[in-house]
Amino acid sequence: MNTTPHREIDPFDENEFFRQAVARICGSLEIEKAMQSCMAYLANFIPVIRMEITMYDRNIGAIRPFAIVPSQKGNHGFLPQPLTPEAIELIESEYREQSPKVKIANRPEEDPIQRSRWQLKNRARFSVLVMILDIEGERLGAVSLVAPKRNSYTKYHADLLYMLREPFNIALSNAIRYREITALKEILDDENQELKGELELNQMEDIIGAKTGLKTVMKMVRQVSPLDSPVMLTGETGVGKEVIANAIHFSSPRSKGPFIKVNCGAIPESLLDSELFGHQKGSFTGAIGHKRGRFERAHTGTIFLDEIGELSPNAQIRLLRVIQQKEIERVGGSEPIAVDVRIITATHRNLEEMIRKQQFREDLWFRLNVFPILIPPLRQRKNDLPALLHHFLCKRSRELKIHPIPSILSETLNRLMAYHWPGNVRELENLVERALILSRGIANSPELIFGDFDQGSNLDGAPSRLAHAPRLATFDQAVIAHIKKALERCNGKIYGDRGAARLLDLNPNTLRSKMRKYSITPR
Repeated sequence: MNTTPHREIDPFDENEFFRQAVARICGSLEIEKAMQSCMAYLANFIPVIRMEITMYDRNIGAIRPFAIVPSQKGNHGFLPQPLTPEAIELIESEYREQSPKVKIANRPEEDPIQRSRWQLKNRARFSVLVMILDIEGERLGAVSLVAPKRNSYTKYHADLLYMLREPFNIALSNAIRYREITALKEILDDENQELKGELELNQMEDIIGAKTGLKTVMKMVRQVSPLDSPVMLTGETGVGKEVIANAIHFSSPRSKGPFIKVNCGAIPESLLDSELFGHQKGSFTGAIGHKRGRFERAHTGTIFLDEIGELSPNAQIRLLRVIQQKEIERVGGSEPIAVDVRIITATHRNLEEMIRKQQFREDLWFRLNVFPILIPPLRQRKNDLPALLHHFLCKRSRELKIHPIPSILSETLNRLMAYHWPGNVRELENLVERALILSRGIANSPELIFGDFDQGSNLDGAPSRLAHAPRLATFDQAVIAHIKKALERCNGKIYGDRGAARLLDLNPNTLRSKMRKYSITPR
């Protein structure tokens, strides 16, 4: 960008100046990009190191920045502030005037609006050139140029800027519409993605076991669904906490709103704020655009925070504030955003024990544990196993394109009923998929081949003392044991020089992925 002193071209070609400036002002729907190009061109004629487009908010009596292009030397700390009553009265008067104008503030500290806006207490070392803009026929916006010295602007500069008033009006109106359309498209994409994920679930008429093993759970679901009270789902890994969370949301008055799921243990600490609360463009390296966080996306709906016990202490504090204030702030943003969200949490950990060890905040637990629901493990509701088995057989056979669906011998069913199911419903689903793959490899196999999944177990679910020889661990079991051993040696730490990822010679994200796959949580 050319930051050399302006030069008044003689003879000055107004048509060429207007054409070049308009091409830059209206050259992009991304207003910051258009402003950057325009400012680089205007610097040949008008002293400028900073350009802003602002909008006056009558509700709070403040000037909000809509788009800012800082100079290459930095932004000089010019931060907008709420206006004083004197400045509000003056700006209202100026915006009501019939004839638009460009205002020169070569000594900003002497102008009530500029003095209030920049919180000036001493002599300012910059000049400001302000032109009021029309937004849909109402004067609520302005474009401002800032020069790095006092007494920088003249009537000649004001006249040049005024020539560009209509192009700036058009550019601002287009930018407002573009941002609205982008935001609506983002909301629509989010909702479509969530609805696709729930389509198969919603096709099920009932939750399997609702009238048998989950009868008590479903009674509690019916009691709490019509309310907005927070719900905490507890139980072992793999019991189906997400299924119950779905049932609560889709049988509640919020069922037409979004249902956003968050695995708290799968988000790195450094990205947690951005994922939950969103960020503004340029708030950190890689933030190339505005992003709505999970809470903002869940507005008027439900957010499901799975594995809530994995949140770090700092994240617990931020979550507590959201629950108390019912508002969030994006990373890099200064404006609170109100959110109307119902919170459902889930964990397989003993949070009361974690509170005693000062690993989980007691005040947060009290706010989340308003209506706890304990989901029983599969071994305590084995009457549901045949129905679950049939459901997973149909589902996975359809996915694997296996037809007809293999049958199950009564002897095999007895073995399934006798097994203690340490991995609960998730283990059953994985076992069915593995059996279907094995059966698919055998031509015309009418029966499902499960293999020795239960070797070493008796009818009570305890290890059998009659096993003749120790069974070799499966590959998955060996991987699980190895990861747990590394985590124990590193005291649960995953990242860093003394983390389990370094010890296992794995990328931390790869280790996180494997932990999610095998439902491993650091202790």
